[in-house]
Formats: sequence, C-alpha cells, structure tokens
Amino acid sequence: MQLDAVARTDPGPVRESNEDCFLVDVDSGLFVVADGMGGHASGEIASAIAVEAVQGVLLGAINPDETRLDRGGMDQEEEIRERLRYAMNQASISIRQTALANPAHTGMGTTLAVLLIEDDEAHIGHVGDSRIYLFRDDKLHRLTRDHTVVQQEIDAGTLTPELARIVPHKNILTQSVGYHGPVEPDTSTRPIDEGDVFILCSDGLTDPLDDEALAEICREQRPDELAEVLVQQAIENGTEDNVTVVVVHIQE
Repeated sequence: MQLDAVARTDPGPVRESNEDCFLVDVDSGLFVVADGMGGHASGEIASAIAVEAVQGVLLGAINPDETRLDRGGMDQEEEIRERLRYAMNQASISIRQTALANPAHTGMGTTLAVLLIEDDEAHIGHVGDSRIYLFRDDKLHRLTRDHTVVQQEIDAGTLTPELARIVPHKNILTQSVGYHGPVEPDTSTRPIDEGDVFILCSDGLTDPLDDEALAEICREQRPDELAEVLVQQAIENGTEDNVTVVVVHIQE
C-alpha cells in the first residue's frame, strides 16, 4: 500500500510562539505530533527534543537493550510496541537532562503521539492529550485515550464528556514526556485498510472541535485538504492554543 501525508501547524490566534512540533516521514512510515509546555521557549525545545529522540530510536541505530520487559519471548508486534515505549522514555530522559543543564527550562515537558506504519499494520503510542484518530468507512474512531485528570473523572463516572470540555482543569495532564519522568505510554497495533485516514493532532484542534464536528469535516474534505481545513476550523472556532494536524492516507 502507498502512503500519502500532509501536515499543517499554526500558532493560533492567541499564542505568540508555536510550541508544537511534528514529523512526517512517508518513506519510513513514521509520523509524530508533540505539544510542548514549559513557558518561554521551553515548550518548543521539549517538543523538538522528543521528536528527534523518537526518530532516533525508531529509525536510527539506537537499540532498546535496557527495557523493563524480556524481549526474548516477544512477537514482532510486541517488540515494536516496546520500542515505542522505549523511544518515549528516551525522549523523557533527554528532556530532563536538558532541563537540569539549564534551570531556565525547569519543568518543561511535552505530549507525544506516534504512528508507525510497517507492512500492513499501524503501531500507535501516545502520552498526554495529543490524539490519534482513524477515519474509515465514513466513521471517525478515536484510537487514543487522554492522559488527563478529566479523563480519569470521566472513567470514574464523576464527570460527563460534555462537562469535561469546559471545566477549568480540562488540560491538566497525568502523564507527559519529560516533566513526569518515566512514562507508561499506551500502545496498540491494528491492521490497515485501503482508504484509511489517520489523523494525529495536538489539543489545539480538539479543544474547540468535538469528535462529531471532526467526523463531519472528514466526510466533507479530501484527505489532501483535510489538515488545512481542520486547522482553519479550529482557529475559526476559537482555539486558544497552537494547532497541529498530520493526516496520513492509505492508498492502494
């Protein structure tokens, strides 16, 4: 199958700088979105470090010799997911080392959403509230679960998804790369089909647009125009954050 990908990022109407970072590597099938935090230039630095570290582990010569699991009994899918986990923790170590070397960057961190497509499978890993969606057969499926306080409250039944979109603490993360130290990313593997459209995005997109609105936009737009339209719709709907969207289209 052939991959096509487009990306769009914008600082948005409120922020002066863009702390998001993304990677599109069609030849290797690797796609990443990172949403940095930390104030001043720290968020921008954290997200860039994370993207570079993930790329280095998954595409470079860095091998995860020290992992928490015995890789000897793993199948290929499990080994790739372990490499995703290892890559994100290497990113966390790099960010923390940079912050220790320069106190001005103390407290910086980033979200990470990673999609790796190999053969006929999509391998997914994420930390934080940047998301990955799959648009298939006119339906939008959210493939990631936010690592946020409000998501925990939704899971516990103490908060509805509708209220979760407007409460003041909606963006408080329970996991982030760098700031929280070692991380436990959610990982998964799924088969891909011709026509699949994967969407990686920062929360600057999903804060102003719920899943129903995103699905409607996906139904109306061609994949090669989708990133541009989604970012513009987020801005028009009042996003207060940087907006980054990567769209990956699976073709025959």
